[in-house]
Amino acid sequence: HICALLADQTMRCWGRNSEGQLGIGNNSNSNTTVVVSGLTEVTQVAAGDYHTCALLADQTARCWGENGNGQLGDDSFTDSNTPVIVSGLIGATQIAAGELHTCALLADQTAQCWGRNLEGQLGTGNTSSSKTPINVIGLILTTPIIGATQISTFNNHTCALMADRTVRCWGRNHFGQLGIGNITDSLTPVKVSGLTNATQIAV
Repeated sequence: HICALLADQTMRCWGRNSEGQLGIGNNSNSNTTVVVSGLTEVTQVAAGDYHTCALLADQTARCWGENGNGQLGDDSFTDSNTPVIVSGLIGATQIAAGELHTCALLADQTAQCWGRNLEGQLGTGNTSSSKTPINVIGLILTTPIIGATQISTFNNHTCALMADRTVRCWGRNHFGQLGIGNITDSLTPVKVSGLTNATQIAV
């Protein structure tokens, strides 16, 4: 499925809708653009495998679609074909939707994630999944204080671009996707080896 943010800060989506990921109040696929129900003042959109999320102007977020791993963040495991509020998320400046988890960058340059965590992709130091946002551990660096400026996520790992133009990643690493010189998973952010002066990250 695909979603677009419009100039009037509403959203339209199209494509597969088996889990309600188009956000139109039903589960019917659509080969034309359809308006996402009840959303205004949207500032960013993120599409995962079978769920979608929107960041709003008030720095809260709404998500919809599949929720079997808590990736909608509404403190439930119930799918929704209309947008639901991400529970307890405030001060969000960016949102990223993965396969079965979601992450948000906050105004203080920290991050929170929610959903599936079997490979440590939430960055919380354990493998417990969460149906509400929880803090990514160790993303803020001290002396001097440096935080994250962008976050990107997909399947079972997540990466953040840091203010010092380095990158930190966490989660599954079976193919070396964390960039740390080995194939060991990491439950917390680790620095990508030998990468400097990065200005954008994509997972």
